[in-house]
Amino acid sequence: MELANLRRAYAEGLRQSADLQLETVVEAFASVPRELFLGRGPWQIVQPLDPAARYRLTPDTALEHIYQDVVVVIDMGRQLNNGQPSLHARLIEAAAPAAGESALHIGCGTGYYTAILAEMVGRSGRVVAYEAEADLAARAHDLLCDWPQVQVENGDASDIAGAFDVIYVNAGATHARAEWLAALAVGGRMILPLTAHIIGFPHGVGFAIRAERQGGRWPVRVVSPIAIFDCVGARDEAAERQLRKLLAPEVSAKIRWLSVDTHVPREACLLHREGFCLQA
Repeated sequence: MELANLRRAYAEGLRQSADLQLETVVEAFASVPRELFLGRGPWQIVQPLDPAARYRLTPDTALEHIYQDVVVVIDMGRQLNNGQPSLHARLIEAAAPAAGESALHIGCGTGYYTAILAEMVGRSGRVVAYEAEADLAARAHDLLCDWPQVQVENGDASDIAGAFDVIYVNAGATHARAEWLAALAVGGRMILPLTAHIIGFPHGVGFAIRAERQGGRWPVRVVSPIAIFDCVGARDEAAERQLRKLLAPEVSAKIRWLSVDTHVPREACLLHREGFCLQA
């Protein structure tokens, strides 16, 4: 299949599987060359539903294998993957980056989903991407050279300059760092995976929330369940103990607000941490 048609079929498949409503999300996935960010094939494909064979090696280097809704291994030794496209498409749509906006991408890996964000904000927007692993940050820097609106930094996003309309976190946290909350512009949207460790799962499991900055109490909704590796510098044991109680869907569904103000814990507090309190 011609490459443009292959990418278009892939994007249209994501439209269906992720129930996408924003055309800009579909167009971004139809435009960005996923193979650029995955390295040379054959590729290892994650099989999460097969405990006997967690990975399968593609039989050849045909691009059809990676233009599917599949998780592809980036680094087997570190268990780092290029995450499932339908999940990222759903989360990115919830953040709704628009042309001319600024986006902060935390945990960018090799940069594939950074490029998706860059397509959506366009040349008039900007994307700052952080990656804690130095080699991955260097690789992302090189691979994203065709998107001049992108700046890649090696670090844990603890030293952020400026305000952002979108903050997209791609690693499992127990809370949002104070620096991230401060960097979100009024009306800005943050996507944050909240995860806890459970026996039998190689990564943290939990759910991703969307929070919108509005005064001292921000509206929140759960976007999707998620399993993802840990976020550097955004985990707290006490918060994780509270988070485990929210893992049942019927409990996490009660989350309505994020309070960033200092207050005494009360009945509505479902996860209470200084400066980050999820409330019913």
